[in-house]
Amino acid sequence: MSYKAERFLNLASLDYAGKSEKELKLLCREILKEGMHGLCFSPYLENQQPGDQISEEQIHRRMKIIKPYTKWIRSFSCTDGNEAIPRIAKEYGIKTMVGAWLGDNPEINEKEIAGLIKLANEGYVDIAAVGNEVMYRGDLTEEQLLDFIYLVKDAIPNVTVGYVDAYYEFTDHPRITDACDVILANCYPFWEGCDLDYSLLYMKDMYQRALRAGNGKKVIISETGWPSQGTNLEGAFPSYENALKYFMNTQKWSMEEDIEIFYFSSFDESWKVGAEGDVGAYWGLWDKDEKLKF
Repeated sequence: MSYKAERFLNLASLDYAGKSEKELKLLCREILKEGMHGLCFSPYLENQQPGDQISEEQIHRRMKIIKPYTKWIRSFSCTDGNEAIPRIAKEYGIKTMVGAWLGDNPEINEKEIAGLIKLANEGYVDIAAVGNEVMYRGDLTEEQLLDFIYLVKDAIPNVTVGYVDAYYEFTDHPRITDACDVILANCYPFWEGCDLDYSLLYMKDMYQRALRAGNGKKVIISETGWPSQGTNLEGAFPSYENALKYFMNTQKWSMEEDIEIFYFSSFDESWKVGAEGDVGAYWGLWDKDEKLKF
């Protein structure tokens, strides 16, 4: 391998050459113990899915598991029991990015926005996320989403407000970018078919594109991760070892360059298979039975 190629690979990922699976697990555990900025909170147990009522008991149990390892959690909804997540997180001393889930159902959207505003006014929200990948899915028009963002900003003027979407959507929708206090960018090299060896370099480029779109605004990576099982997508291969390596690469970059990242995800959730194919069930650091994978 040439010096130039070797240098490029070093920029792309840490050097795990020759490491056994056991050695990778031990390294991963050490990095986890150092703690991470943020973790996406997975509340749904086996045989549950969005729309089901979740209990405070299950939230407490999972919050206890992740508490030693993260400063922040991200929640995705303010209805069906999810509204208890930020309150319980505060009991454990964890900061919160709280999302209102917006889709194509106006009644649910109104409940989600009302729930987010209520939680913020009660002091349980550090960052309010108005919608997740709404533009990517095409559930609302740009005008409709902007109306929701400005409604929330007016209602909770002392809370940071943003919107979550794929990093490139902030370039494609500058009015939405302008409306946000902070850019909440989802960055998934896996979903763009990137080889694991170059995934960190690719994610850094995604982050830089979001920074340029934000024109000076703070950018937080609101989701990134790598599945531990499932079918490959072009050059991106799900595997246990690849998931460990991607987690370690991400956390090292986060710590070394002070990049705020919410890792996706805390626990495996089987319901995601329907939306994402077989890889959907395997994004967690912990499995569906709440056992740490490493």
